[in-house]
Amino acid sequence: MSDIVSTEKTGYANGPSLQEINGTVAIPKSKGFWKNLMAFSGPGALVAVGYMDPGNWVTSIGGGAQYGYLLMSVILISSLIAMLLQYMAAKLGIVTQMDLAQATRAHTTKRIGAILWVVTELAIMATDIAEVIGGAIALQLLFGVPLILGVSLTVFDVLLLLVLTKLGFRKIEAIVVCLIAVILVVFAYEVIIAQPNMGEAVANLVPRTEIMHSGQLTMALGIVGATVMPHNLYLHSSISQSRKFDRTDPDEMRRAVKFTTWDSNIQLFGAFIINCLLLLLGAAMFFGKATDQLGTFGNLYAALQDNRLAGAVASPLLSTLFAVALLASGQNSTITGTLTGQVIMEGFINMKVPLWVRRLVTRLVSVVPVVVCTIIYGGNEAALDHLLVNSQVFLSIALPFSMIPLTVFTSSKKIMGEEYVNKKWVTILAWVCTAVLTILNLQIVWESLSGLF
Repeated sequence: MSDIVSTEKTGYANGPSLQEINGTVAIPKSKGFWKNLMAFSGPGALVAVGYMDPGNWVTSIGGGAQYGYLLMSVILISSLIAMLLQYMAAKLGIVTQMDLAQATRAHTTKRIGAILWVVTELAIMATDIAEVIGGAIALQLLFGVPLILGVSLTVFDVLLLLVLTKLGFRKIEAIVVCLIAVILVVFAYEVIIAQPNMGEAVANLVPRTEIMHSGQLTMALGIVGATVMPHNLYLHSSISQSRKFDRTDPDEMRRAVKFTTWDSNIQLFGAFIINCLLLLLGAAMFFGKATDQLGTFGNLYAALQDNRLAGAVASPLLSTLFAVALLASGQNSTITGTLTGQVIMEGFINMKVPLWVRRLVTRLVSVVPVVVCTIIYGGNEAALDHLLVNSQVFLSIALPFSMIPLTVFTSSKKIMGEEYVNKKWVTILAWVCTAVLTILNLQIVWESLSGLF
C-alpha cells in the first residue's frame, strides 16, 4: 500500500496538501483516549461549519414554521449521510497523503482536472456569495450598516484570515470552535425560551409518510440537498493531514484514522443539534402563523421581536442574538472557504498563490454579483436572499463531481490498501447515498431552472 501511495503522490500531487499546515500539529505519545481525542479534535469543527452556514438557516427555520416537527427525521438522515462521507474523505487524506483534488487529478487527464477545477471553483464562489450576503445582512441588523456598504466591508475579512494564519492552525481551529459555540448557545437559549414540544420533536426523528406529500417533500429536498457541500469533502481530506505522526507505523496510522473519525462524528453531531435547534425554533414560535413573513433573514430578525408572531417571549434580545449568530456563521464560513479554495487550486491545476491573493481574488469575484444585485434592487434584502438561494444551485451541480470520485477511491484496494479500503457494506451505503443525493440535487437544479421560465 505504502509503495503505491508514495509513487502516486510523487508523480501527481503538488507537494503536501496545504503545505503550511500539513503535519504541523503534534500529538501525544500517550495512548490515553481523552488526550488523543483532544489532540485530534479540530478539523471536524472546520468541516461542521459547512453544515450550519447561512444558506441553511432560512430552510431549517422555514421547515419548522411550515410543517412543525415533521422534518426532524430529514435532518437526522442528512447528518448520518454527512458522517459517512466525511469519514471517507478524512480517511482518504490520512491513508494516501493526498487530498481529494490531488487524488482526482492523479487518476484523470490534465484537461479533465482543469474542468473539475472550474466546476468546484464555481461552487466555492457560490458558497462565498452566501457568506457575503449573510455577513452584510448581519451588519445591517446589528449596526444599521447599509447593505451596499456591508457587502463592501466583507472584502476586508481577508485581513482577518491573514492574522489567523500567523497564529497557527491550532489557533484557527480554536477560534472556529468558539464561533460554533456562540451559535449553539444562542439558539439553545432561544429554543429554551420558545418551549417546544420535545416529545413530538423526538417522535418525528422517525420518518413519517407525510414527508412524501408535495410541499413537505419539496422542503425536505431543500434540507437534504443543501446538507452535504462539495467543498467540505475537499477540505476534510486535506486538513485531516494536519496532525504530525509516523506514517510508516501501522499503529500510528490506525490511531490517526480512529481519532479523526471520532472528531468528525462528534463535531457533525454538534451541527445536527444546531440544525435541530433551528427547526425547533421555527416550529415552536411560528408554526401555524404567517410563514410567508419569514422568508428572509431580516423578516426572521423582526419576527423574533414581534408578539404577533413569536408570542409572549418575543424580545429585541432574541433578535440581536440571532444577528450575532448569523455574523459568527458567516465568519466561520469565510475561513473554511478560503482554505478549500487553496486545496482545489493546488490539487487540480498545481497552481500555488499566496493565501491573501487567493482570498482577495475569490472574495472580489463573489462580491461583484452581490453589489450589482444590491444596486439594481436598491438595497432590497429580499433580492439578496433570492440571489443566495440561486447561488446554491452551483453547489448542487458540483456535488456529484466530488462524491463519485470519493466513493471510487475509498472503495479501491489499490489506492487504500487492504486495511483501509471501505467495507463492502460501507461501499454499498456510500453508493446509495451518492445516488440519492445526486438525484435530489439534480431535482433542486431542475426546479430552480424551471422557476426562471
